[in-house]
Amino acid sequence: QVQLVESGGGSVQAGGSLRLSCVASGFSASRYCMGWFRQVLGKEREGVAGINPGGGSTWYPDSVKGRFTISQDNAKNTLVLQMNSLKSEDTAMYYCAARSPPFGDNWCPRAPSGEGYNYWGQGTQVTVSS
Repeated sequence: QVQLVESGGGSVQAGGSLRLSCVASGFSASRYCMGWFRQVLGKEREGVAGINPGGGSTWYPDSVKGRFTISQDNAKNTLVLQMNSLKSEDTAMYYCAARSPPFGDNWCPRAPSGEGYNYWGQGTQVTVSS
């Protein structure tokens, strides 16, 4: 059974850092398209980072580029999001998600709103105070 469990959220002041983790079970995360998404109540879900199978390629929207870093710990089957220089606008519920590569290789489409991702965690809250 596929399961994703996020942790690491919390409250931090602007300029601070947080490290989110997502432990995957029931599948090998290194063989899937993996991503981090966030959502504020009443607003559309936003993709903040993605990584291809094997970790050879990553993507970030301009809003977090240079501040967020996605990575994988294959030994622990865990997806990580390191968030630095946090801003109040980063406040949201953060979710990790997974999908199988659509063409069976290492290519993953960008998913600005999580389209195509069919496995989701329960989320972890990040609150940044200014």
